[in-house]
Amino acid sequence: MSDTLRLVMPQWQGGNNPSYSLGAKLLAWLAPAAGDTPQIEVPVAAYDGRALPEKNGVAGQEVLLGQLRAAAKIIEAHRPKRLVVFGGDCLVSQAPFAYLNETYGGKLGVLWLDAHPDVSTPQMHRHEHAMVLGNLLGQGDPAFSAEVRVPLQPARVMYGGLREGSPEEMEILRRLKLRTAGPETLAAGSGPVLQWIAEKEIEHLAIHFDLDVLDPARFRSLLFAEPGGQEIDAPCGKMSLPQVQALVGEVAKHTEIVGLSIAEYLPWDALHLQGFLSSLPLFTAD
Repeated sequence: MSDTLRLVMPQWQGGNNPSYSLGAKLLAWLAPAAGDTPQIEVPVAAYDGRALPEKNGVAGQEVLLGQLRAAAKIIEAHRPKRLVVFGGDCLVSQAPFAYLNETYGGKLGVLWLDAHPDVSTPQMHRHEHAMVLGNLLGQGDPAFSAEVRVPLQPARVMYGGLREGSPEEMEILRRLKLRTAGPETLAAGSGPVLQWIAEKEIEHLAIHFDLDVLDPARFRSLLFAEPGGQEIDAPCGKMSLPQVQALVGEVAKHTEIVGLSIAEYLPWDALHLQGFLSSLPLFTAD
């Protein structure tokens, strides 16, 4: 069994945004060198200019299921104790977190650092990345929750930095009694998260870090900070990178972090420069 496996998953279909692909690859490049740790890129269908076909009300459901199973197959082949995932849209967390929860006997703790709840259903949303935590909890999209052999225990899931979701999403949070600590609470310290870890005796923890938990006024490589982009009808994050760094550092003193996924990095300047370079004569086909 390998101790750690790194996955690069440049998946974009879950958020229906091809720009997520470059973000995943740049994250893997920016991260500290892997050394002897295996790093594998999950095959992801490239954007071909066509709209994603819908099935059961979900854009790209078929291709996303195929990519989910490809990631799960890679993980199962290596059987690691720890996983790092460079995404891609938030759905990249499903296969690794499902594997880790099964590996650790259904007692995995999950700290979900995200401005949004990610517990939608196909009746509420057409993009699968908004359903990923619901899928892991045995809720969400039935086609994807069926892929989770051991669902997460709601009591062992906590949000960090969450903003208000839709009324339907917030009702799901209340029904499942999911614990939350908003950005204002965490600005005062990590106490609520550490208390949850102690109360639930969480020995192994996975962290989902959706970069949109960050304040776009402080960190610009986010969906909400696209230069000249359209205004997005959803709450944006309010945390800072130093706050997240301090939180993770405190958490690591009290439990073993066995999973980390980083998602939805949108390096706008690099993306626009990539488009510009592809238009230059010497880079185009003869």
